[in-house]
Amino acid sequence: MVKHRLAGKQWWCLPGGAVEAGETPAEAALRELREECGLDGAIVRQTACVASSHLDVAYTYLVEAWGQEPRLGYDPEFGKSEQVLVEIDWLALSEISERDRSFLWAAGLLGIKEFLTEVSTWGDRISYPG
Repeated sequence: MVKHRLAGKQWWCLPGGAVEAGETPAEAALRELREECGLDGAIVRQTACVASSHLDVAYTYLVEAWGQEPRLGYDPEFGKSEQVLVEIDWLALSEISERDRSFLWAAGLLGIKEFLTEVSTWGDRISYPG
C-alpha cells in the first residue's frame, strides 16, 4: 500500500491513478504500480469495476509481483517538490484504519479468497467509529 499526504491529511491506499490515452485500464494499473511502488506485475484478474460520480469508473486488479522489493516511487501528477506519496509498505488489514479499510472493500478485496476468509473470522461486534 502507498501512504498519501495532502492538505494536512494522510491515508493508505492501493497504488493507482488515471488511465492515459491509448491505455487499457489493466495497462494503467501496471504502469501505476511501477511508478508508485517500483514493481513489475502481472494481472491475475480484475477484482472490481466501480462507477462513481467523482472518479468516472475505477478498475481494480489482483496483481502478482512476487520476489520484488517495493520502493517508494512518485505520482507524476505532482511535481518533485509537492510529492504526495510519503511511504510504502506491505500491510495487514489490522494495520490500517477503519476508514482506509473501507476503501479496500470498494476496491473488490472481498473477491479475493484470503481477504474474505480473514474478514469472515471477525465476529459480530459493531465497531463503527462514529
